[in-house]
Amino acid sequence: MEAAKFVFLLIISSLYYYTNGKVSPRIIGGEVARASQFRFAAAIYTHTADSKFFCGGALTGNQWIITSGTCVYNAELFTIQLGSNTLEGEDSNREVLATSTYYLHPDFNPETLENDIAVIELRMAVMLNGYIQPIYATSMDHQNNTDAISLGFGQVSDSDPELSNELRYVSTVTLTNEECRLFYGNQIVDNMVCASGNYNEGTCIGDNGGPLVITNGKYFSLIGVASFISANGCESTDPSGYTRIRPYADWIHNITGRYG
Repeated sequence: MEAAKFVFLLIISSLYYYTNGKVSPRIIGGEVARASQFRFAAAIYTHTADSKFFCGGALTGNQWIITSGTCVYNAELFTIQLGSNTLEGEDSNREVLATSTYYLHPDFNPETLENDIAVIELRMAVMLNGYIQPIYATSMDHQNNTDAISLGFGQVSDSDPELSNELRYVSTVTLTNEECRLFYGNQIVDNMVCASGNYNEGTCIGDNGGPLVITNGKYFSLIGVASFISANGCESTDPSGYTRIRPYADWIHNITGRYG
């Protein structure tokens, strides 16, 4: 079987943005999140000199957002929403913040998507409450074949280019990198991790930078950041790809002063 190419998918001015055959991700299938269910979820509008696109992220501490490198690449300004599981409409719990400060991993490669991780610094600490809480960015590796949750506001089908107004989440299982290489070949490196949902469920356009998390039923831990999907499309049965958090835990700590 020929290895599929992976792609990162970003929605830019209502158009798809493709780079070297790689595209950014969305949530296919899954369920609509309840209010305050994922209090760490961040919606990010990235502004560059000539475009605007959407990404996901995860709040860590009260002043930092973990996202993908592709979500901050060439950025000039970010508009970030926290506290709401909708993008538009009345919601008194929604906080809208602006910042221009970010830290892109120094070894990020936009062509191979290696080291696809970044941290955004908010101008001021956000007030934590029942709808806004940080997530722990784990410094421990998860086991293979672990139950995990992926979430985001991305597209819900290949045919509909619109973002979901509602935060959605899907249950997935992490794969070994050997399993993932059966789909993508040697494009998969150690600092990546793949996850697969039921049939074709997973990330899609607009989910780039969003969190892959595990939970013990009470607390969430961040184990991955959405990075790529298959060039065969969001609705293909190929697994979604993420940047592993564990190898970058010390880098995150050196910037933010915390692991979670």
